[in-house]
Amino acid sequence: MTVESTAAPTPRRSAGTTGAKSTAGKRPTAKKASATAKKPPGGEPELIQLLTPEGKRVKSAAYDKYVAGITPEELRGLYRDMVLTRRFDAEATSLQRQGELGLWASLLGQEAAQIGSGRATREDDYVFPTYREHGVAWCRGVDPTNLLGMFRGVNHGGWDPDSNNFHLYTIVIGSQTLHATGYAMGVAKDGADSAVIAYFGDGASSQGDVAESFTFSAVYNAPVVFFCQNNQWAISEPTEKQTRVPLYQRAQGYGFPGVRVDGNDVLACLAVTKWALERARSGEGPTLVEAYTYRMGAHTTSDDPTKYRADEEREAWEAKDPILRLRRHLEASNHTDEGFFAELEAESEALGRRVREAVRAMPDPDRFAIFEHVYADGHALVDEERAQFAAYQASFADAEGGN
Repeated sequence: MTVESTAAPTPRRSAGTTGAKSTAGKRPTAKKASATAKKPPGGEPELIQLLTPEGKRVKSAAYDKYVAGITPEELRGLYRDMVLTRRFDAEATSLQRQGELGLWASLLGQEAAQIGSGRATREDDYVFPTYREHGVAWCRGVDPTNLLGMFRGVNHGGWDPDSNNFHLYTIVIGSQTLHATGYAMGVAKDGADSAVIAYFGDGASSQGDVAESFTFSAVYNAPVVFFCQNNQWAISEPTEKQTRVPLYQRAQGYGFPGVRVDGNDVLACLAVTKWALERARSGEGPTLVEAYTYRMGAHTTSDDPTKYRADEEREAWEAKDPILRLRRHLEASNHTDEGFFAELEAESEALGRRVREAVRAMPDPDRFAIFEHVYADGHALVDEERAQFAAYQASFADAEGGN
């Protein structure tokens, strides 16, 4: 059984995607936003789950239809996505430890939340990430090596957001939810039938920007999905120190639905995100999806999680590993064989080598580029500062010549 090579810069789109842009044209007339807007399907447990940690498929009357047509090939595609995303993430962490990157924010443990939700999007949807959505970037066709330039300090992002409808990484916590809301309001005014999805974490959910986003998206019935990856630790602060209710319930106060999905269940994340995006496209307004997952690694490579959380907690969540969960399901369903896993392992190693070589080959940035695009028409003070910096740089060459 073969798997796709990583030589191509754009990974293939996997399970549950429509691929081409919609030809529907205009979005349906937006319905009036109110607290009585369409709610999540009833009769469901608080935590939506389609795959147990043991890989057993469980039924959901409300969400099964969103993954009903998924094929064994698409399931293997989801597995491949998660494995390669984790391999890329591990390589980036190693590169930082070797001094090749200034910092890295790992997604370890959150692969299902990102791949499931990312594969639910259409090409004409627009994605606003934070700085940890490496799996979503993979789903949107962003070359993994482009994610590393900012962390190496050689560029401010490394890709054109409009090429993949995937915005640049956002370091300011929570601000991208405002960008997403404004963009979604524009989509609605343009009459398009696409949707917007904004990613953020449990820590960002306490930011004022997120609260403002909820307010404006509800009042203007914006076609936006707020996807909160609740990995339970905002650096060293546990979720219970930030909220007295489950995060998804916060949506009720703003008048739109909120659901909690098992963030380690890639099928559930795919199904719930599909449902939420369909709501947005049909004029039903915003939805808050809380993907309940766990950050198995450090917040960033500058963090030491052993100082604030117990090993027993991490070990308990490792037993719920999203990749192992889907592998168990594939094996139990006879949807794959050892040849698939062996070829995927080889592909994974090839991806690691490609990433490592690409990072080390990245050229240093033009030192004078910092003075570009400061003012549209130029400015005398910027010209003066550029000249001063040029003289400063030249002093090093003069010193070396003197030796």
